[in-house]
Amino acid sequence: MKIEFAPLKMPLQRRLETAAVLQWVFSFLALAPCCYILFFLLIFTRFWMVSVIYATWWFWDRETPSHGGRQSQFLRRLRLWRYLSDYFPIELIKTADLDPSQNYILGFHPHGILVAGAFVNFCTEATGFSVLFPGMTPYLLMLPLWFRTPFFRDYIMCGGLIPSDKESATYLLENKQGGSAVVIAIGGAPESLDARPGAFTLLLKNRKGFVRLAIEKGAHLVPIFSFGENEVFDQVENPRGTWLRWIQERLQKVMGVALPLFHARGVFQYSFGLIPYRKPIFTVVGKPIKVIQNDKPTEEEVNTLHQKYIEELCQLFEDHKSKYDVPEDKHLSFI
Repeated sequence: MKIEFAPLKMPLQRRLETAAVLQWVFSFLALAPCCYILFFLLIFTRFWMVSVIYATWWFWDRETPSHGGRQSQFLRRLRLWRYLSDYFPIELIKTADLDPSQNYILGFHPHGILVAGAFVNFCTEATGFSVLFPGMTPYLLMLPLWFRTPFFRDYIMCGGLIPSDKESATYLLENKQGGSAVVIAIGGAPESLDARPGAFTLLLKNRKGFVRLAIEKGAHLVPIFSFGENEVFDQVENPRGTWLRWIQERLQKVMGVALPLFHARGVFQYSFGLIPYRKPIFTVVGKPIKVIQNDKPTEEEVNTLHQKYIEELCQLFEDHKSKYDVPEDKHLSFI
């Protein structure tokens, strides 16, 4: 394999962007276990009281993640995130207004490997969410596992991340004043196992829980397609039916976390590493689908709205794919 090295003297802007993306990758892949290790190691040092005080705080604050979290505008607006956005770069595209008196469920597709578009667009202000959608507050759902991690839970809540369970979403969607934009990567962790350049397969065919929740709470549905989300990492071939895919799926069911074997580039060379490629990501927010509230929706109502959602998502993809270099013969497929 021929290794292509990066220039030794990168411009300052490029160095800052690379540092920002390194921090982001480290946060997703290593920060959580490091926080666990730190918490337990402190117990056996003279700083043991730090862990005791934090454990007390953790118990007292245990319901916060399920009750909207604790967003920090200071953290969301850090210059660091702008460098992260510029690295790819990432752009948020608006196609219709969102009424701040209403609550919404925003379906994000595809999941990709590390949901770069969802994080940058909805957990930071790097792409101007509050300017594009005034009066709306975004919340991105994340696996509940991460909210059981000391220190790390407080960090991710500052960006607007909340647990991906019904209780957390329900709390926000019952806000009578409106303005809640609950962002769900519908395909979840299992979809990441199919994330690779050129892939347009979405895990959506039998995912109807978000539709039922939308009807029960009267929240309008908004489809989102993030062009380029699957392009920033390569993944080891793992077709369904292979031993590797079987192991990954079993681990996902046991641990709740998918383990795609992905790679891209390094810091000082472009041939191999865990740093994402510099590929643009365009996150297109579609128009809202009006939902009529019903406490006890029938299966027929859920299926009808689910089909409408798929149709609107397909239309969004077809309307914009030519702008973002997707071949004309490429279409969404659902599993």
